[in-house]
Amino acid sequence: MVALVAEPLDELEVPAEEEGTGKHRRIRWWRGIVLFAVGAYFIIPFYAALRFSLEGSNGKFTLSAFTSIPSQPGFGAAFALSVRLAVITTVITMVLMVPTAVYVHLRVPRLRRLFDGITVLPIVIPPVVLIVGVLQVAPTVLKGTPDLLALVYVVLAMPFVYRSLDAGLRAIDLKTLVEASRSLGGRWSSTLLRVVLPNLRAALLSATILTVALVLGEFTMASLDQYQTFPVWIVNFEQDDAHVSTAVSLLALVGTWLLLLLITSFDRRQSRRWLRKESR
Repeated sequence: MVALVAEPLDELEVPAEEEGTGKHRRIRWWRGIVLFAVGAYFIIPFYAALRFSLEGSNGKFTLSAFTSIPSQPGFGAAFALSVRLAVITTVITMVLMVPTAVYVHLRVPRLRRLFDGITVLPIVIPPVVLIVGVLQVAPTVLKGTPDLLALVYVVLAMPFVYRSLDAGLRAIDLKTLVEASRSLGGRWSSTLLRVVLPNLRAALLSATILTVALVLGEFTMASLDQYQTFPVWIVNFEQDDAHVSTAVSLLALVGTWLLLLLITSFDRRQSRRWLRKESR
């Protein structure tokens, strides 16, 4: 009687296992198709741009477009201006957004949705409208300097920085860390610098990368403000030599990727060191 009952059960279990394996294989096939499509979407334009920048006037491949970049007129000044704006924007953004995000999470957590809506506004408002309005109300002292662009870039970077910091704060027990530091006699400044910021290392690095990438790629506001930043120089120089302009764009893209990989690897090394110290 036991054998008669066991035999149908075994027969029922095998098809279920085979059905699950088939679904798992189908999911893997779909993952491969999606990854292939995404890879082709990024690799094909990159390959086309690389091939175009390597082609010479006689149809042969040459590296003259890459080697002549530093000697091009206006390149050094435009790149230095963009780097300066990136540094100023990053510093001001972090000084403003880090204490704000920490305060919202600690004191007024009910206002998170309100701050989420406020920080989305720079994305909703077109850059042309934003820069025209800023030029109308900005002080005369700032209108004559490129520092006005840095202040506008702080507004543009606010959505990305706030969401990066918000994700980092949600991943840690902020209230417990702050209360422990305060109970040990730590001030708010020391608590923020020695307790909160080390736990937000990954979020801060992500926010920094997003801010730098935004400044190095923004064209509309810089062109309307009549400053030749790095993106404006690329567009203007494209009329003279499209091969060199494409080569500069590729180097900027590859440099951003390398910076991202470098910061990610640095964060992983720091995390491994911290785990080793904790295990000891």
